[in-house]
Amino acid sequence: MMTSAPDNVIDVRGLTKSFGGRKVVDGFDVQVPRGRIYGFLGPNGSGKTTTLRMICGLLTPDAGEGTCLGFDIVGEAAEVKRRIGYMTQKFSFWEDLSIRENLEFVADLYGLDRRKERVDTALQNLNLVDRQKQLAGQLSGGWKQRLALAACILHEPELLLLDEPTAGVDPKARREFWDEIHRLAAEGLTVLVSTHYMDEAERCHAIIYMSYGRLVTQGTVKDVIRGAGLSTWVVRGQNLMPLAKELEAEKAVKTVAPFGDNLHVSGTDKAALEAALKPYFSREGLSWHEAEPSFEDIFIRYMADAQDNFKGAENGTPGDAA
Repeated sequence: MMTSAPDNVIDVRGLTKSFGGRKVVDGFDVQVPRGRIYGFLGPNGSGKTTTLRMICGLLTPDAGEGTCLGFDIVGEAAEVKRRIGYMTQKFSFWEDLSIRENLEFVADLYGLDRRKERVDTALQNLNLVDRQKQLAGQLSGGWKQRLALAACILHEPELLLLDEPTAGVDPKARREFWDEIHRLAAEGLTVLVSTHYMDEAERCHAIIYMSYGRLVTQGTVKDVIRGAGLSTWVVRGQNLMPLAKELEAEKAVKTVAPFGDNLHVSGTDKAALEAALKPYFSREGLSWHEAEPSFEDIFIRYMADAQDNFKGAENGTPGDAA
């Protein structure tokens, strides 16, 4: 049964899902408070899309339990689906209909009242008024994204689940999209958004990092950086890629990542990392300094930890696109 205005809009424990004998999601727990924006990160194939579909009632978990908007995600999945907006990776609207016609059709599918008012408001909020007669198939990626978001909020959902909504969209359109997401959250909407963009993750109130079916870490960006236990050195110089190969062979070096004319060299044992790098400090043409790890350094570190798990995809077992 539904509880009254639960503090956690999403509260799931032990979610597990397998396809073809491969565990795509394995014992996943998460709680998302009302009115917050949570970024959902992880490498491709990590189970993010499958998790989103279980949370919103589109997939039944093999094990685990939980609630979404106070409803049981298994026994009351239909109620969950009525109260969320779900924006998929792939544009899934009718390309031979105009923007307005698409929104009117979606309103009909939901059986909404005040159809014209709702459509007009969505067009206004997403700056689609001037393009409302344009066919969806003629829209660029950024405008298709706005149409998809407008359709997701027509029925005034309490929760938005967004699956890599800005993939392939230019930076200006991405920024405008995120401005709209923050406006909606300020009005009380809860948002769970999967993304690969570090700047987008840093615009979230908190993040969830998932790696091949398992929850790795969650919290604010500052909390995640602090909890990763990563030490980072930055080296500047010319022709750094041969140096990168050398550094990757050092046992204390966890990751080496190029950033322009710099390399970020990171490890989880501060003393061992410094000792391993010390012989390189005196090399001519190189300038070294210790730095606070960036969120991208942390993301790269977790990606490196997850690489061995990719072997499961080589057996032809179906998996998760995100």
